[in-house]
Amino acid sequence: MADVFDQIFGQPRVRDFLRASVRSDRVTHAYLFTGPAGSNKTQSAYALASALLCENGGCGTCDTCKRIARRKHPDVRYYAPEGAGGYLIEQIRDIVADASLAPIQADRKIYILDRVDLLGVAAANAFLKTLEEPPADVVLVLLGRTRESVLPTIVSRCSVVPFRHIPASEAAAILAQKTGASVETAKIAIESCGGSITRGIEFMKSNERLVFRRKVLDVLARIDRCDSWDLIGLASELVVEAKAPLDSVRAAHEAELAENADFLAKSAIRQIEARNKRELTARSLESFRQMTAIIASFLRDVLAVCAETPELVINVDVRDSVEEVASRVDEARVVRALAAVNACNEAISYNVSPETCIDALLFEIGDSLYGTHSPR
Repeated sequence: MADVFDQIFGQPRVRDFLRASVRSDRVTHAYLFTGPAGSNKTQSAYALASALLCENGGCGTCDTCKRIARRKHPDVRYYAPEGAGGYLIEQIRDIVADASLAPIQADRKIYILDRVDLLGVAAANAFLKTLEEPPADVVLVLLGRTRESVLPTIVSRCSVVPFRHIPASEAAAILAQKTGASVETAKIAIESCGGSITRGIEFMKSNERLVFRRKVLDVLARIDRCDSWDLIGLASELVVEAKAPLDSVRAAHEAELAENADFLAKSAIRQIEARNKRELTARSLESFRQMTAIIASFLRDVLAVCAETPELVINVDVRDSVEEVASRVDEARVVRALAAVNACNEAISYNVSPETCIDALLFEIGDSLYGTHSPR
C-alpha cells in the first residue's frame, strides 16, 4: 500500500528505516539527517511529519497529508538560518519558546531545522536543553550536510540518519520513471534543480519555471554583447522573474489567514504569519538557487565542450549557444566563471541582497569569460 515514504526517492534504506520506526512506534524525539544537497533530506523530513500527524500513518491522501505536502500545516515548522553566518541566538530562542506552546491542530508538532551545520556554539547552547528533552508532543528533525560539520553536542543528542549522494544519472533515471519524461529532459531538470529529484518533478510540471530557465540561458548566451547598463537591466529582469512565483504563494497565505481569522486565537494567527514569512524566505532562496543551478549547468556544458567531451553536454536544447560560447573561451576562464557562481550561492545563503548578488554575478561571468562588458 502506497504511503508518503514512497516519495523518498533514491534513499531506500532511509525510506525503510523511517517507515519501520513509525509502524513500530519507535520514533525518537530528535533526528539528524545528514547528506549532500539534493539527497532528499527535506522531503524525508516532511514525509516523517506526515506519518506522525496523519491518523493513517502517512496515507498521502488525507487533508493532513495534503496540507503538509503543500507546506501549509501549522504544526509542521520549517526553519533555515537567518543570520549572515548561520542561526541567530534570538532565532533559536524563538524556536525554544514556540516548542513549549501547544499544537494548533494536531496532537504534536514537528520542527524541521535546515543547515544545522551553520548552528554556532552560542546558538547551539541555547538549544541543547530543548534538543535533549523536548516537550512530549514535539519531534525535532535537523538537517545537515555532514555529521562532521555539525557540533558534537548536537550530534550526540540526535539519532543520526545518513543520506547517500544520488548520482545525477540515477536521479535523472528516477525522475524519468516518475514523470514519463525522456531521460534527456530529466537530466536538464535535475541539473536545473541542483540534483534534487523532488524539485525536479515540480520543475517539470511548471511551465513558468521552464520559461524562466530559457530566459536565464538566453542571458548567458548574449552576455558578451552587453555593456554594463545592459547587464544591470538583465539582472533586474532575472530577479523579477525569480520572484514571480512568490506572488501566488503570498496570495495563498492571505487567503488562508482570511479563511481562518474568525475562529483562530490571535496567538495562533501570529504563529501562522510567522510560518508564512519563513516559507516565503525559503521559497525565495530556492528560486535564486535554481537560477544559479541553471547558470552553473550551462557553464559546465561549455567546459565539457572546451575539454573536447561534447557528449557530456546536458542542455542539449541550447547546444548551439553552448558551442558558440565554448569557441571563444578556454577551460580556465570557464572555471573562474563557475567559481563566481559558487561565491554567489554562498552570498545568497548569508542573506546578501539577491539583487546585488545577481548583478555582481553577471558582471563576474562576463569578466571571467570575455574580460570586458563593452559591446563588440
